[in-house]
Amino acid sequence: MSTPLIWDDLRLFLAIARAGRMTVAARAVGLDQTTMARRLNALEAGVGSALTERSPRGIRLTDAGAALVAFAERMEAEVSAAAQMLGGRDAAVSGTVRLATPEAFGTYLIAPNVPALSARHPALQLELSPQSRMVNLINREADLAITLNRPPKGRVVARRLVDYRVGLYASKAYLAEHGPIDGLEQAAEHPFAWYIDDMLELPELRYLREISVDARPVFRSSSIAAQQAAVAAGLGLGMLHVFAAEADERLVRILPERVEIIRSYWLVMHADQQKLPRIRAVVDFLDELVAENRGDF
Repeated sequence: MSTPLIWDDLRLFLAIARAGRMTVAARAVGLDQTTMARRLNALEAGVGSALTERSPRGIRLTDAGAALVAFAERMEAEVSAAAQMLGGRDAAVSGTVRLATPEAFGTYLIAPNVPALSARHPALQLELSPQSRMVNLINREADLAITLNRPPKGRVVARRLVDYRVGLYASKAYLAEHGPIDGLEQAAEHPFAWYIDDMLELPELRYLREISVDARPVFRSSSIAAQQAAVAAGLGLGMLHVFAAEADERLVRILPERVEIIRSYWLVMHADQQKLPRIRAVVDFLDELVAENRGDF
């Protein structure tokens, strides 16, 4: 006969599942690693099933562990809702939220505005993980994600956050030295900054072929921030995010009437976590950022 589940054990189990490492989870909940391991062993013994597989590379959930996470997150949401009702909205906004985003969105929009979120919710910890690949929320890689496409159906909820533009840019200094660029054929004669093709997992980022320019990349990087830095320093041309490039006074947009790519950002979250106060706080923060900067996108 299995032992009745206790919420505090499930709370610790959730910390382990999300962190992927016992040391990180222990630090997050304020316990030592030995105590965390003992509590996990007791939980597994109580439910009569292995919940994790442990190795030097970290902790991986078994099928039973992944199933228990879903139930534990629903309990977490209910406990947090009760705390919110009894203690007020902001009293329950604490803990850690890992947010995965495309690099430009995270670097140029979220990071500069984190002080406002921190001032509003001092007990909230935001972990920003800029990515240039697909993020799997089902596998607990993040609590929230900004993606470039709507994810397949599953235990997640998704909505379009905002459309954004990508344009062709060069630095003022580069154009002063090489002269104006008046057409696509002329643009193809200049060096480009671009991604490393075989490291580009997201098809939405393969837009260079869409602008009808036989580009000649002389610098490649998986980082769009590095590409923008190289273009701003006078390397040549680059396809940059308009909302980021327009804020850099060194850059000039080229052929805006002929070169413009439109993509979309999607906000994705676990269905079982969407009502948690810490998740709602970050979602509200993202919605406010987008609303305040919508004209830049």
